[in-house]
Amino acid sequence: QVQLVESGGGLVQPGGSLRLSCAASGNIFNMNHMGWYRQAPGKQRELVANIDSGGRTNVADSVKGRFTISRDNAKNTVYLQMNSLKPEDTADYYCRIIATVGRGPESVYWGQGTKVTVSS
Repeated sequence: QVQLVESGGGLVQPGGSLRLSCAASGNIFNMNHMGWYRQAPGKQRELVANIDSGGRTNVADSVKGRFTISRDNAKNTVYLQMNSLKPEDTADYYCRIIATVGRGPESVYWGQGTKVTVSS
């Protein structure tokens, strides 16, 4: 089994910052892409940012310049530093990884989500 444990969400005022963490556990042989998605109530889940094994990143235009994604390969952890938060950033944030587990094929794994609320 693969478990993605997310943390760092919460309530913050507009302009504030949060740092999300997603730690992957299990018999992970190789972790390729790691990323963050978000979904607000009644809206489609959307990509926030992702990062590959070489450290190359893609960030959505809506958060570019405010959010930064990074990874710690030794800890099997991906981070999302969220600065200058806006009310429209309010959503459930989901960690997503593409990895090989044990001798199995490359597969997609999702975290349970962590809630971010930006409100005054």
